[in-house]
Amino acid sequence: MKRKLLWITLFLATLAQGATLDPGAPLPELRPAPQEARAAHLAAELLGRYHYKMPPVDDALSQKIFDNYLKSLDPEKLFFVQADIDNFSRERARLGVALLQEDLSVPFAIFNLYEQRAAERFAYARALLKTGFDFRQNESYQFARDKEAWPKTEAEMNELWRKRLKNDWLRLKLAGKDDRNIVDILDKRFDGFHKRLGQVTSADAFQTYMNAYTTAIEPHTNYMGPRAAEDFDISMRLSLVGIGAVLTESDDFPTIRELVPGGPASLSGQLTIGDHIAGVAQGKTGAMTDVQGWRLDDAVQLIRGAPDSVVVLDVLPADAGPDGIHKLVTLVRKKVSLEQQAAKSSVRSVTDGKVSRRIGVITLPSFYEDVAARQKGARDYRSATRDVARLLDELNKDKVDSVLIDLRNNGGGSLAEAVELTGLFIGKGPVVQQRDASGAIAVESDTDPGVAWSGPLGVLINRGSASASEIFAAAIQDYGRGLIIGEPSFGKGTVQTMIDLDRIAKNSKPQFGELKLTIAQFFRINGGTTQLRGVTPDILFPSTSGAEDFGESSFDNALPWMQIKAADYVPEGDLKGLLPILATLHDARVKKDRNFQYLQEDLALSRLERDKNLVSLNEAERRKERDAQEARLRSREDRKDAGAQNASVRRNARPDDGLQPGERNFANELAAEKTRKSGEDFVLNEAVNILGDEMEVLTTGGALAARAKPDSARVPE
Repeated sequence: MKRKLLWITLFLATLAQGATLDPGAPLPELRPAPQEARAAHLAAELLGRYHYKMPPVDDALSQKIFDNYLKSLDPEKLFFVQADIDNFSRERARLGVALLQEDLSVPFAIFNLYEQRAAERFAYARALLKTGFDFRQNESYQFARDKEAWPKTEAEMNELWRKRLKNDWLRLKLAGKDDRNIVDILDKRFDGFHKRLGQVTSADAFQTYMNAYTTAIEPHTNYMGPRAAEDFDISMRLSLVGIGAVLTESDDFPTIRELVPGGPASLSGQLTIGDHIAGVAQGKTGAMTDVQGWRLDDAVQLIRGAPDSVVVLDVLPADAGPDGIHKLVTLVRKKVSLEQQAAKSSVRSVTDGKVSRRIGVITLPSFYEDVAARQKGARDYRSATRDVARLLDELNKDKVDSVLIDLRNNGGGSLAEAVELTGLFIGKGPVVQQRDASGAIAVESDTDPGVAWSGPLGVLINRGSASASEIFAAAIQDYGRGLIIGEPSFGKGTVQTMIDLDRIAKNSKPQFGELKLTIAQFFRINGGTTQLRGVTPDILFPSTSGAEDFGESSFDNALPWMQIKAADYVPEGDLKGLLPILATLHDARVKKDRNFQYLQEDLALSRLERDKNLVSLNEAERRKERDAQEARLRSREDRKDAGAQNASVRRNARPDDGLQPGERNFANELAAEKTRKSGEDFVLNEAVNILGDEMEVLTTGGALAARAKPDSARVPE
């Protein structure tokens, strides 16, 4: 141990002597806390005993951890050079053993070196701002470097950063900024990067390393420190104790981005969107803590607290200006429900000739559940199924003809909620099968014979629909209960459970965090699995992301696809006879839909740019490219047959301004976001139209079938 620590000390000292750039203010050296080393050991023991793969902590796993850790710190290979990697590679096979020995010295040494290297790169970039660039040269910048080798020398690294900064400068110049303004923006940007490095804590470094370890086993096993675990619990129960304000960082202040309806901040009438929070005090007589320049999560922790406790905020009003008069706002913390993240419903009408169909749409962002309240037997605990059942009851009373469940970008949540939600549409019966590490198979079934909706049903999914969303969509498809519409889903077919490490260790206070542990693989009731392949829709829409970029198949260590025996279930319907007709009608409609055509064009261009992986640094060439893009957008707007859809195109087309989040005018940014959200959701519109077609086929039979030509049916790829 002493020999290894001596080597690390000498190694870092050598690096410091070799550094030629002043990285700015010195960064604090991070060291592992004793509880972090113990938490790592406990997590390793639990992973070895209870994980679905039961991985041994051997040399092979250690090497994966090492590679994963470097990838998480420097994914685009913009900070470390090859010599850095070589110097640490001698420890590559020992990380697992060291972890069991509660020795985190090597990963923390790597993290400290990463921070040092990042500070040096930022300092180098700021120095380049003094010289400017010649944009008449024919150079190019490679913007994705994750598959490239580490730079071999400092000179090679400096050249990468020169081109990166040149591209940043050119983007701002093309957006109309003058050189002086550009220097100010970029200097402030890199100064902010350096300040954020100084705010990184040992807990951040530890969580990064632990997730490099857990995801080296498989992609969905994760470690969460105490603060991250608290945020995860909030997202599942959709409630917290606080003031009811969503905060962001703006002008170095925690800034109010949104007021939660019914929360203390909204009800007080004293706060508005854009207000800066300069200080926080506990109780009416507590000392005021200045939070300007703080990490946002640290400021949030100060503002949250116990129910009915008092918090006093020092507020700089949004319209007061930087030198404006502050005001004190006293609030009493209460339990706040996060309704914006809950299920919502709307009714859409589809007209075909003289016939109008009403389609009820339920948007479900996640399969949330207040597990603790449910375990305590609370009658009013929050759950996705309860909320959807209530919305279905309202839609029934509203006499809708069909229901669409919108699960786009729903990443999952509670397995129990997925099973119970499926039961709202199928009644009693199996929903999903689970196989644990021993090979034992269990069938998860809904036991309530009643249904909340027995009419026509559709489920809208995309690549961001994962886990519980896939369980629900697959069960609806296997039962023949409804149409699955959209893109192929994520492909996550594994089951996780949350393990509170503090409870295992019997700690009185949160210290160790929680482990999200993969314990099983789930299978469809037809015996297949959604793992890797996801759920394939009955009616396919264009895929907005490639399988190699996003989804389970993008992970190199994902579990394989496999099949088991089907569960004992009875399909409730068979929609296969409808699909050729519905696909033909859909295909004919999207051929005339400018938005779908524009989407196809944009996806094709995006794929070309991604495959090219180079952007010109010649100003004349870039202006030519920009002018061509703007001309293409103008031509879309000028097409008379696009009608009202042009408004959607204009709202969603955003020229590159070269700025990063937090650098834009806050009010303008919120206004632009509101405009984008108000744009037409043509994907949802088409899903609603498909359900309208289904209703027409079911009620008129051959009449609509005669209008379609099944032999020419095809769907977009």
